Amino acid sequence: MNSDEIEQYLIDHPQFFAQLFERHPQLLESINVPHPYGGHAIPISERQTLGLREKVKLLEGKLSELIQFGEENDAISEKVHRVSSALLGAKNFAAVVHALYFHLREDFTVPHVALRLWGQSLLDGTLEGEPVNDEQRAQADILGGPKCGPAEGSVFLPWFRESAEHVRSIALIPLGPTKAFGLLALGSEDPHRFYPEMGTLYLRRIGDLSAAALSARL
Repeated sequence: MNSDEIEQYLIDHPQFFAQLFERHPQLLESINVPHPYGGHAIPISERQTLGLREKVKLLEGKLSELIQFGEENDAISEKVHRVSSALLGAKNFAAVVHALYFHLREDFTVPHVALRLWGQSLLDGTLEGEPVNDEQRAQADILGGPKCGPAEGSVFLPWFRESAEHVRSIALIPLGPTKAFGLLALGSEDPHRFYPEMGTLYLRRIGDLSAAALSARL
């Protein structure tokens, strides 16, 4: 038999070695195989031990990564809880806006926040009630959910006023269950802070909470 035929036989008979070593346990120590990181030969049992150590190390790395993700998600959830509590406790529209700006900037470390609402006469004279052009409203309507990406070329960039020239990435959160009645824009000077492939679950939740709190106080 050549090596290919032996390989195929072992594939077709996965219990071969188990049965062999059960009948002849001394073979475990007498069969030598190449060391994975050197040229010398080692017993097959030692090679199995090395393989198991590598698998354990890999699993430990994955577990550590999962724990890190879990801790990060817990931290974000706590921040969402705090902003939720603040929005629920706000007595009026001005208090809702203040709470939203404060927690986004302090808790979520978003340096630039812009909020615009339309179709509400009570907003006359407020920054949030400043005119929104047709293109911006149309863009908000077709978002369908939070969107992140480069700030360059965004029709919402002027909302950041004098800070607009420093904003490099942006997150757009439409407000409203179906047709948008407003939009929350988050800007960062870091071009990688808000990127197209990032998850938007928590941004969506913040948008839902904000929309409910704002609409209830207008």
